Amino acid sequence: MSFKEQIDSSKIPQHVAIIMDGNGRWAAQRGNDRIFGHEHGVEAVRAAIKAAAEIGVKHLTLYAFSTENWNRPKFEVDALMTLLVRVIKSEASELNKNNIRINVIGDRNSLPPKVAGEVEKIESMLSQNTGLNVILALSYSSKWEIINAVKSIASDVKKGKIDTQDISQELFDSYLSTANIPDPELMIRTSGERRLSNFLLWQLAYAELYFTQKLWPDFDKEDFWEAICSFQNRERRFGKTSDQIKKPNIK
Repeated sequence: MSFKEQIDSSKIPQHVAIIMDGNGRWAAQRGNDRIFGHEHGVEAVRAAIKAAAEIGVKHLTLYAFSTENWNRPKFEVDALMTLLVRVIKSEASELNKNNIRINVIGDRNSLPPKVAGEVEKIESMLSQNTGLNVILALSYSSKWEIINAVKSIASDVKKGKIDTQDISQELFDSYLSTANIPDPELMIRTSGERRLSNFLLWQLAYAELYFTQKLWPDFDKEDFWEAICSFQNRERRFGKTSDQIKKPNIK
């Protein structure tokens, strides 16, 4: 029986986030340079998007490029930006056909103009679609996002738009890149690494974490559905006891 057949359709997470890790190691194992791995990782992106859409996931966030990734060798960064533009152009029509939206979060000002332009084009082109919302975290880091939110809140307090007494978790959420998007319930990381790497630190506070040894280019639809099955077999308590979850009338 496939993992897809084991999924309970009534317990699908609304939002799944993925740290797509292992492209470089995958390429090295085959005697190739890192960009070879990134190129083959594109197929895993397609598989994850299709797998999420098929079971009714509403939001899928992919950690595509962190602010720290700018510190990689220039030839790799340039190759990644070129690959990103190529993929955006080649996939736009298929994404539109499948009613998929694209949103990008991160420091757009740091992106090369050509990349920023293509990002804006695909967001606009797909903006009216109502299916799966694919969120690309591009030139993104959670610390960058949180600091920007704090600066914006401080500015609005100074302008008298809000009072410090109004600052709450809900208000803070509204200043983040993911405002109006539910927090991820499941975070998947490939390659065997077990850390968050500055990814959605605020939003992942209550997410279930799933780690797999699979390197990203080998990650397929069944791997995605296996992670969903793992999620569905966990008890999400949010500070309550197990008995309270099983017997809601217990106080």
